[in-house]
Amino acid sequence: MKVHNFSAGPSILPDFTVEKTAEAIKNFAGTTLSLMEVSHRSKEFVAVMDEAIAMFKELLSIPEGYSVLFLGGGASTQFCMIPYNLMAKKSAYLNTGAWANKAQKEAKLFGEVVEVASSKETVYNYIPKGYVVPADADYFHITTNNTIYGTEIKEDMDCDIPLVADMSSDIFSRPIDVSKYALIYGGAQKNLAPAGVTFVIVKNEILGKVDRQIPTMLNYQTHIDGESMFNTPPVVPVFAALQTLKWIKEQGGVSAIQKMNEEKAALLYNEIDSNPMFKGTVINKEDRSLMNICFVMNDEYKELEKDFYEFATSKGMSGIKGHRSVGGFRASTYNALPKASVQALVDCMQEFKSTHVK
Repeated sequence: MKVHNFSAGPSILPDFTVEKTAEAIKNFAGTTLSLMEVSHRSKEFVAVMDEAIAMFKELLSIPEGYSVLFLGGGASTQFCMIPYNLMAKKSAYLNTGAWANKAQKEAKLFGEVVEVASSKETVYNYIPKGYVVPADADYFHITTNNTIYGTEIKEDMDCDIPLVADMSSDIFSRPIDVSKYALIYGGAQKNLAPAGVTFVIVKNEILGKVDRQIPTMLNYQTHIDGESMFNTPPVVPVFAALQTLKWIKEQGGVSAIQKMNEEKAALLYNEIDSNPMFKGTVINKEDRSLMNICFVMNDEYKELEKDFYEFATSKGMSGIKGHRSVGGFRASTYNALPKASVQALVDCMQEFKSTHVK
């Protein structure tokens, strides 16, 4: 039976990435050594790091004046690194989900935090609009895609102060205008690599403007100067990330990936909207995520939720259970998920309907 991986993360990766990484784990770059045991200072791995950074810049059309970093610690470590490095007195946050809320909480350790808007009161089922960002804040932080609740900011916003974005779960899913951001970061375990590496795209000129002393490992300048090798980087995930970047380029680049993602999302959302057994959890269709599609049973079929989960699992649908704070179902349709898997889920939903709806 074919298993379709809808896991929210760690999540599906391209077969190309898995195969090339497995090969390198056995024999890296013809050294006869495993990728897991080579020196990160070896010429073979330095070449991997250099190429990964170059491909990051190429695929996202990153302009001059930005650095690309591969760090450890997950996106959660960035929650404190960002205010440590950028916040002199005040910052602004848009609270659109659990991770946005956690990032905001960490920032409060460093100064005043203005929550410009929040959708928490309705369990984060929409993206707030019409808020005002304080002009005297040192930066404005957003989370572009909310994996738990299935909402997404799909356009690059204009901002009069430095814009910081957590793009953990939608990086490389659409073209972005990097010049509109001061810093972009994310854990790689959704659309890029196995867990263990964090990417950071930082505009160099925004650094060095706070008076506080910053611990060495939490200072972005440390890692820029050390070219992501101040300490031992997560070697295997960085190698895997490079393979994913190569795969994206082979697909036709980020614009081609966006088209695929829109087709997959439309296929599943159309089924959710037309199937009387299900309904989406996000209020406004324009706020619906292309990466994490959340839905529940309609009220009259609520008692069949467990039955549908068991039925779908028996058909090879893996990782579709919704987050415990929301319930229901979540299908994560990341870049590497083939359209055939989405079709398989749609077929599963239709088959379940045929046996329960007269």
